[in-house]
Amino acid sequence: MTTKTIAHFGPRLVASPTGRLRAAVLVKPNASIERAKPRPGEPGAVYSWALEQHAVFCKTLAYFGVETIVLEPHGDDSYEASVADAAVTFEDGAMLMRPTPMLRRAETDRTESEFAHIDVPLAGHIVAPGLLDGTDVMLAGTTAFVGVGKRGNELGRNGFSEVARAHGYRVVEVRLADGVPALRAVASAVAADTVVLASDKVDPAAFDGFKTIVLERGEELGAGVLCLGERHVLANIRFRTSLTAMRRSGITVEAIDLYEFCKIGITPSMLALALKRD
Repeated sequence: MTTKTIAHFGPRLVASPTGRLRAAVLVKPNASIERAKPRPGEPGAVYSWALEQHAVFCKTLAYFGVETIVLEPHGDDSYEASVADAAVTFEDGAMLMRPTPMLRRAETDRTESEFAHIDVPLAGHIVAPGLLDGTDVMLAGTTAFVGVGKRGNELGRNGFSEVARAHGYRVVEVRLADGVPALRAVASAVAADTVVLASDKVDPAAFDGFKTIVLERGEELGAGVLCLGERHVLANIRFRTSLTAMRRSGITVEAIDLYEFCKIGITPSMLALALKRD
């Protein structure tokens, strides 16, 4: 485990889902990323390049004042670097998820152990036979959007919804198109009242009441940005049309190359588990 000094974790963790990101957990990619099935039209991921890009991702977060806990990989799942699948953080605690792939179930125990080590309180957890991946949950303002696709199940979604409502969130389910890797790969909150969406990959009616920035077809993963703060995001530089669309809408966009992760459907929003936001 590689650890930087982390700010004190107390009862106030994520005060606002789009508040300034102060601390996060990351997991380095493992060599099995090369065995992951790439997205249509993409070549396979290269492990050495993924490590380099992940290191740049970490340094970029540090540049913007984000303190990080960077964990070494433990399993043999190609998607282990998608650490945001492990938990969803509220203001007074983190809720542990139960990922859909069997190989990733042990990540929940490791996350719980890490949270105990750094004094992050728990707000709840998904229990068997419930299933829900953290990247199928997107918090925006006081709304918790929950993706409904091939991952997760009704028990998992209902369990999360009960906890989210207890934390003051209204819950809205979002139907995902076939082939969408995760809700947060194709939709991201960039401000308390603004969401960026991939065209034709989510039901836009679910976001009624929010301002939306709808990206062009073919750049759906360009919507999977990591919010650094209100109207400030970290994006994959590969989606230049999407970067322009967000900037024209008044979003400050920092862009780095994360192509090796994009090849298998992992976006910046999935590579960091937020622990603390203003």
